[in-house]
Amino acid sequence: MSAPLATLTLHLPDEAATEALARQLAPMVTGAQTGLPGACIHLQGDLGAGKTAFSRALLRESGITGRIKSPSYALLESYKVSNLYFYHLDFYRFSDAREWLDAGFRDLLRDDAVVLIEWPERAEGLLPPPDLLICLVYAGDGRDATLTAYTARGQTWLNAIVPPPLTAPSPRQAPPADA
Repeated sequence: MSAPLATLTLHLPDEAATEALARQLAPMVTGAQTGLPGACIHLQGDLGAGKTAFSRALLRESGITGRIKSPSYALLESYKVSNLYFYHLDFYRFSDAREWLDAGFRDLLRDDAVVLIEWPERAEGLLPPPDLLICLVYAGDGRDATLTAYTARGQTWLNAIVPPPLTAPSPRQAPPADA
């Protein structure tokens, strides 16, 4: 993979913070903020680290309605909003790095589509560099997300991200008495 242009590490205390990060990126990848729709985002992390939660939140914020399924078994879920295609791939079940090529997924890697790939490491370096690589790692009180930009477009997105507050109130907490 090419050399990274920029890296940002954020602490995400809960799933809501992971979803908030996805909602921040959605207007950028759809072109609503930048005027240039399209993205390739790779998502790495252990099982349950938040890859699919992030993807669902990004797709939902991008205008996808209805059920958003995990591509774990189908390998690919595709969506369309207006003239923008979204492809959500999951390479977890691949046992050979070339399986994504054999499945014809290379044709989906277009600059004018939003492509989310979970478990890209299963392709063992055969994928082109993403705009953004998001690595989710469990931390004692949530997860840490390391976002690495490999393109100028990805670097622009990193520069626009507003980190979440260090402590996010739980949605179940009552508002302060003086509010």
